[in-house]
Amino acid sequence: MSANKDSIGRTILVTVLLCVVCSVVVSAAAVLLKPQQVANKELDRKTNILAAAGLLDPSKSVDELFSQITTKIVDTETGKFSDAVDAETYDALKASKDPEMSRALSREEDIASIKREARYQTVYLVEKEGQLDSIILPVHGYGLWSTLYGFLALEGDLNTVVGLGFYSHAETPGLGGEVDNPKWKALWPGKKIYEEGTWSPEIHLIKGNVDPSSPSSQYQVDGLSGATLTSNGVTHLVQFWMGENGYAPFLKNLKAGEA
Repeated sequence: MSANKDSIGRTILVTVLLCVVCSVVVSAAAVLLKPQQVANKELDRKTNILAAAGLLDPSKSVDELFSQITTKIVDTETGKFSDAVDAETYDALKASKDPEMSRALSREEDIASIKREARYQTVYLVEKEGQLDSIILPVHGYGLWSTLYGFLALEGDLNTVVGLGFYSHAETPGLGGEVDNPKWKALWPGKKIYEEGTWSPEIHLIKGNVDPSSPSSQYQVDGLSGATLTSNGVTHLVQFWMGENGYAPFLKNLKAGEA
């Protein structure tokens, strides 16, 4: 009976020791790999920003390409640039969960289903010969199953789309997941956000294919086949962020030279 107890005791001891050793190894790995994880996350962010703006070049490193981009903070309440937070470390998504750094959206305002909007947003400017060449704006909103996070790039006229890309979502592969399809993303460049003389977004996804002969074709993008709710979500998130509650006041000020 005693030998039996000793055997059970040894088993428990070995199990406990094994758990402790595994915990130490996992914890050490997490600590040691943290810098690499942060670096990879930053590289992915830069890559997606460059991709939206059509600036990726396989012959150059991401950091080299990103050096031509200026990162700035925009105050969505004033529609102007701000130094209230550090552009290099600020996290708008984290801030959107902080009541002191964000505001709750009413049902009428919240067409993108994001619930709260951070007061400050990070934007990315590309300048050439002292002139604004393009601007990349973070956007996000709910689709069918998930929140889609991405970047929308505009030309220097602040109206013509350069590109749209999403870096995170959980939409259905083959349906809503087609937001990642290069052929669909290629439909966006050249589209217009606003009608001339207005700051109310007209761009939207339609059912089926856009008729190039239609006077409205410049504001329309082919919908995602079999993914009506995701298509609606993309329309809503783009219209929210390009509207009065998003970047429109800032873009208006920037165009007038008052940002």
